[in-house]
Amino acid sequence: MCLAVPGRVLDIGEKDGTRMATVDFGGVQKEVCLEYLPDLQVGEYAIVHVGFALQRLDEESARQTLALFEELGMLQEEFGDPWEQAAAHAEADSPWPFADGPYADGPYAGEATAPQEAQEGRQ
Repeated sequence: MCLAVPGRVLDIGEKDGTRMATVDFGGVQKEVCLEYLPDLQVGEYAIVHVGFALQRLDEESARQTLALFEELGMLQEEFGDPWEQAAAHAEADSPWPFADGPYADGPYAGEATAPQEAQEGRQ
């Protein structure tokens, strides 16, 4: 899911001719493009979507929204490590997903090959 998340501008600079900022999203810091809000200043809040600051936001609204996103677990979903998230959703004792097929004992076990007619068609 891609959310539009409020964040606080920590610093502003230029990268390859583009105005950029380091923005804090409730403890997670990301680099954000400021081209749509060229007058945004350090300490101000903005709504950020897919790496672009899109709209200035007052501090109280930003804090309330961040608190709600945190409560709902949406900040972790948006900014967390995707590998950690996948591991958290997987069942610890689930069997290998291809338990009934040629790869039953893990990656590449059994080294299944394509049917003979498919192999002949590739020649």
